Amino acid sequence: MGPGWRAASAAMVGGSVAIFGALCRVATALPRPAAVRSRPGRAWRWRNLLVSFAHSVLAGLWALFSLWYSPDLLSNIQDGYSVSGHLLVCFSSGYFIHDTLDIIFNHQSRSSWEYLVHHAMAISAFVSLIITGRFLVAAMLLLLVEVSNIFLTVRMLLKMSNVPSPALYEANKYINLVMYFAFRLAPQAYLTWYFLRYVEVQGQGAFLTTNLLLLDAMILMYFSRLLRSDFFPSLRKGSAGRDVDGEKFLID
Repeated sequence: MGPGWRAASAAMVGGSVAIFGALCRVATALPRPAAVRSRPGRAWRWRNLLVSFAHSVLAGLWALFSLWYSPDLLSNIQDGYSVSGHLLVCFSSGYFIHDTLDIIFNHQSRSSWEYLVHHAMAISAFVSLIITGRFLVAAMLLLLVEVSNIFLTVRMLLKMSNVPSPALYEANKYINLVMYFAFRLAPQAYLTWYFLRYVEVQGQGAFLTTNLLLLDAMILMYFSRLLRSDFFPSLRKGSAGRDVDGEKFLID
């Protein structure tokens, strides 16, 4: 990647940050459910989840259709390249930067520290891909997780809004589980296997492999929380009576 393309990429990342800043303002102006309005501590979380939902829809479908229309990319995970994939990585980098700033500036770092760790890993990895032009296909596979995040975010929004239809939550609960396997666990397992078997553990390869293994641990932890919360509530510990207004993760 030449200096001109890197400068253009930096501009695209900056443009993405601005787009999500605008979406944040739109989300702030939207009407909120009574259950959110009655508890001021939930206002930020609701807005933040709406912006996250927008990113999940856009990035998840973008990654899915890019790989669907260019399946040959999957045969060259290390050096395969597509303009669409490059733009997608720039777009998602902007979201992660925006969300990091949103968490910090709204004093949510303590309750959302796991997201800050995740975002730091994602931003550093994506910047290395943008600079070198390598492993973009791996990033596209990882961003399939955003398809799963669509239903995961819907789950959180439904819980916060106290939707009176249990059937809606129940339906999403099972769809969310299927999507978690198909678009989060499966791509992650494949990439972990690929990196451990084929990628040289030095330089960028070592850095990305380390990030991938840390992400494995986080995903399994979130999956455990999801199962306990939605399918095995009797296994939950210490959650009774807890105020989770400031918490962003799968604790409730």
